[in-house]
Amino acid sequence: MSLINPGFGLVIWMTIAFGIVLFVLAKYAWKPIMSALKEREASIEESLQAAEKAREAMQDLKLDNEKLLREAKDERDALLKEARNIKESIIEEAKEKANTEASNIIDSAKERIEHEKNAAVVEIKNLIAQNAIAIAEKVLRDELKDKKDQMDYINKLLKETSLN
Repeated sequence: MSLINPGFGLVIWMTIAFGIVLFVLAKYAWKPIMSALKEREASIEESLQAAEKAREAMQDLKLDNEKLLREAKDERDALLKEARNIKESIIEEAKEKANTEASNIIDSAKERIEHEKNAAVVEIKNLIAQNAIAIAEKVLRDELKDKKDQMDYINKLLKETSLN
């Protein structure tokens, strides 16, 4: 029971011992402990400020990166649009050139066809004329076998010619 109810002398000696320990701690250990705590507190505060600055810097970098990404996407879209426009203009030019060349080829073919048609008509007319002359020559030879018939026919033709 002595632990539960300490004696009066024990309490005094414990108070004196505590006072001595408190005095020694206050004289020699309190200032270094407090300065170490202040230094620790300052370093923690500096670390927190540095972390806050780093977080703000990261936020700024993130915003800059998003801005750069947006600009890159806009530039890419502009380049793709320009490429599409160039492609469409090249295709349009090619179509126009092809249509022009096709028209020229068709016109040239029509001219050649017309020329060959005219040449064929002339050739047919010449062939018909040659055949008509050959047939007429054969007919006249058969009809005008003798000299008298030939002279009569010539006189008849001369009279018709002079009348015209």
